[in-house]
Amino acid sequence: MLDVMEYKRQARLCVRCSFCKYIDMNWINGIRFSRQCPIDSKHAFNLYSPQGLLYSAIAEEAGTLQFTPKLIDALFKCTMCGACDSRCKRNLDIEVLQVIETLRARCIKSGHILPVHQQLAENIRKTGNEFGKPAKDRFNWLPKHVGLNASIIYFAGDQAAYNQPELAQETGAILNKTGAAFMVLPEERNDGNEVMSIGLLEFAKELAEHNIKSIQESGVKIVVTGSAETYKSLKVDYPKLLNKSTEEMPYKVMHISEYLADLIKGGKLRFNSSFKKKVTYHDSCNLGRLSEPWQAWTPKYEGTIPVGKKWRRGDRGIYDAPREVLKAIPGLELVEMERNRSNAWSAGATGGVARAFPDFALWTAGERIEEAAATGAEAIVTCSPAEKELLNKVLENQKTSMNVYDLTELVSRVL
Repeated sequence: MLDVMEYKRQARLCVRCSFCKYIDMNWINGIRFSRQCPIDSKHAFNLYSPQGLLYSAIAEEAGTLQFTPKLIDALFKCTMCGACDSRCKRNLDIEVLQVIETLRARCIKSGHILPVHQQLAENIRKTGNEFGKPAKDRFNWLPKHVGLNASIIYFAGDQAAYNQPELAQETGAILNKTGAAFMVLPEERNDGNEVMSIGLLEFAKELAEHNIKSIQESGVKIVVTGSAETYKSLKVDYPKLLNKSTEEMPYKVMHISEYLADLIKGGKLRFNSSFKKKVTYHDSCNLGRLSEPWQAWTPKYEGTIPVGKKWRRGDRGIYDAPREVLKAIPGLELVEMERNRSNAWSAGATGGVARAFPDFALWTAGERIEEAAATGAEAIVTCSPAEKELLNKVLENQKTSMNVYDLTELVSRVL
């Protein structure tokens, strides 16, 4: 959360150019897939846009704007995907996303919280997971032979542990087949990704401290996850909440795609089975734009120039690794959507939106499905269990032959 001075400074830097609403013009191929902000694309009203929320932040801090139902609706429909932030930093280097994060936190602190988000927090406090399911069931997916002594921790996350246990099982099988002895955290709790993005910062910090302590007590330095959301929490949110930099954390986090890509590059992994389909890869916001290393920085300026700050512009996220894995699968043809890498369109599963505004989230995911279909792809591959679930809901309603695969699911098929 930005301090008041930095909050005001960043919000006031916005010049209302509207570049945050579109992908970089150098990559625009046509009007249909040129937009980048889901709330702006859906509502076409300035409040429902990054610049509208920054303008609201100025008025809210000055005390001339209250958290009205309309403002709260716009603020929490934002998917927090970071597209506006990445786009703005190609021009003005404004911390757009941090202003919106701070506005959310100030909204929560003022006593305004959506009931579904309150229920989410209560579920996690009571059971350690977002769904409110029994804590004892977290490791029902886990094979009995997995022990507590290993060189790698596998952090499954709530979605894979409870809603899609087959993904946790497949990830565990992949680690075993590639010779990586792994363990789980007996005290694993919710990763805090959604709690953080909603604006419940103190609770997010509690979750971070709990999971970090569990990792430290294990003595293991490498944490692997198949969840884009968990990856971003461990790499970015935890150091951010503790006012540290990513490299200061007592562990290194790897997404399963990075782990597999390293094996492929080293000649230690080959796929013998084929997958003869044309597929397109969806860049998850949390694994792409939002996953750049976090740098702790105390605001210091020489005139208007920030001193000692390393910018996170969205271009150093995990983009290559999943593509390298897919390209290594015999028979698979990888095609790209128009909006890819740092220009990717949000699938709607981030920022607490799918929980609070399910119809809007389905519309957002539907836009991504349409873009994927335009490539001629027969399937979409994602690295987020939450996005897989949402995209599948859209496909169920459309009754299309297109499929959605998690990367681990696809790798498991050909390994």
